[in-house]
Amino acid sequence: MRKKLIAIDLDGTLLHSNNTISDYTVHVINQVKDKGHSVVIATGRPYTMAADHYERLGLTTPMISFNGALTHVPGKKWDFERSITIDKSYLMDVLKLKDSFEADFIASEYRKKFFITMDNPERINPELFGVQKITDNMHLDTNKITKNPNALLMQTRHEDKYALAKEMRQHFNNEMEIDSWGGPMNILEFSPKGVNKAFALNYLLKALNKTPEDLIAFGDEHNDTEMLLLAKTGYAMKNASSVLLPYADQQLNHTNEEDGVAKKLEELFL
Repeated sequence: MRKKLIAIDLDGTLLHSNNTISDYTVHVINQVKDKGHSVVIATGRPYTMAADHYERLGLTTPMISFNGALTHVPGKKWDFERSITIDKSYLMDVLKLKDSFEADFIASEYRKKFFITMDNPERINPELFGVQKITDNMHLDTNKITKNPNALLMQTRHEDKYALAKEMRQHFNNEMEIDSWGGPMNILEFSPKGVNKAFALNYLLKALNKTPEDLIAFGDEHNDTEMLLLAKTGYAMKNASSVLLPYADQQLNHTNEEDGVAKKLEELFL
């Protein structure tokens, strides 16, 4: 069998709702790796919010984070590393409209740090950003924004995050990619125009001398559509958003809570 590149989303796909990966899933992925296949995390999360899961899985492959804006090998120098940013002027525009977007918070995210609005501190979960506490030096002050961010993150009270994302894309004339996170959180992520998980995976496939024929992908949300389309076989979780299903080759019989990814990998490779 030709060795596969297996791209896996985190939230709503590999992770349980309590932000953990089961021992069973870790065991299966290690067995799949031992057979020579490559497992790659492809997430909308910042690198820092995915690093613990990367380490738990014992990965050494490149990671795709910020919904495709950063492709790198954590902790190592890699000649093909690529980082793409959003013009900081868009952040300023989003901040001006935070009330109309019903934002709990807006975060400007970089590879190893972030800044976040503090209007509703009680609605911020520090663990979401890989820290124990939100401190004053993390406060999003426009005077601190001297560099373009990799991505923006917004938690909203809007009753329909999909409708809000569509409205925001129209407002910004589709000059940014705006998609929803998987899982129960009402979170939207903003990426540079044209940047998504498929954009990064195409780049990674070329760097690894592979083609989309070698790619298998797992996802659950709107931000996984391009990735599932690119892959030779794209799998949607049983719990996947209805928005994603038309782009999947197959819907799994199990949810993220039931370790659906591991069960399918075991069926395919073990």
